[in-house]
Amino acid sequence: MSVILIATVSGLLYFLGTNRIGYSFTTVSIGAPVVIGFLFGLLFGDPTKGLILGASINLLYLGVVFTGGNVPTDGALAACIAIPVAFQLGLDVDTAVTIAVPFGILGSFIDQIRRTSNLIWLHKADKYAAEGNEKGIYMCSMIYPTIVAFCIRFIPVFVINLFGAGAVQALLTYLPAFITTGLSVAGGILPAIGFAIIIMSIGRKELLPYYFIGFFAVKYLGVNTMACAVFGLCIAALIMFKKNKTGDIA
Repeated sequence: MSVILIATVSGLLYFLGTNRIGYSFTTVSIGAPVVIGFLFGLLFGDPTKGLILGASINLLYLGVVFTGGNVPTDGALAACIAIPVAFQLGLDVDTAVTIAVPFGILGSFIDQIRRTSNLIWLHKADKYAAEGNEKGIYMCSMIYPTIVAFCIRFIPVFVINLFGAGAVQALLTYLPAFITTGLSVAGGILPAIGFAIIIMSIGRKELLPYYFIGFFAVKYLGVNTMACAVFGLCIAALIMFKKNKTGDIA
């Protein structure tokens, strides 16, 4: 498969998953690592592996809260880099997760650059507002920021994917075995951190039993993913029904 095609798709997915135009459901969904993984899986002809990669990376960001709209770490960028690299090099899931972490942090800096660039259009919009120029205000609020955001988001991801797989392969070739093994082990532990963060975010001890019920149902009863989803939906419905009657969550 053409590296240029992979790099182009990666850049487009990252832009579409983070542009927030109208805060549409489609845009937010595309930015989820599990969705990005599925789309790359279709591209590489292995949607199952894509879903596994995407879901594993998604676990890292379960408890991430965008306080004040700030992006502490970017799961979309992590997925758009780590997943295509994993497919091209045949990396295991744990190693892919480890590779994803630093790129997730890099995404927060990219978002800050985008926000800083928006100040230019904000001041221009103020000028147009004083002149009563509605078209100018619209261009500064929608068109110009989107063009700049596309360049800021698309170009770095395109370049990294264009040369990244080769660089990662060269690095893994020269790394000692104990380091690559350590990366794999760390990647296996990182999703647990995501679970821990989401539990702390819940902050309500009365909801924790539901989590442990689900965990032990999978671990000891062998309940599959679909069954867990059905049970979780039923439990959520019961909680909401009770909330509607009593005004609080059990």
